[in-house]
Amino acid sequence: QVQLVESGGGLVQPGGSLRLSCAASGSGFSIEAMGWYRQAPGKQRELVARIINGRSTLYADSVKGRFTISRENARNTVYLQMNSLKPEDTAVYYCNINWSILNRGDTSWGQGTQVTVSS
Repeated sequence: QVQLVESGGGLVQPGGSLRLSCAASGSGFSIEAMGWYRQAPGKQRELVARIINGRSTLYADSVKGRFTISRENARNTVYLQMNSLKPEDTAVYYCNINWSILNRGDTSWGQGTQVTVSS
């Protein structure tokens, strides 16, 4: 019922920057939290950053000081600004939203966007 569309991935050299975008579409829902997760081949999906109720933010230790999550409430869009990228950041990045309709909560995932950091 709530769909997510991601964009912004690509190939970048170490030290470079990318900005990921994720737009949520639908109606009649309220957003509890939006966030970004990533998954590298052979590894589990891990939390990168999350913004709760449009105010509180949470970051993985590995990205603190380099990544910034933000939300544009009017467009139900969440961004992930990634600076000082490292090869270890290479992964498929997935947008996630925790949402609710009529007091029933659910979760939606984006399709994923590839981020490759390589020289």
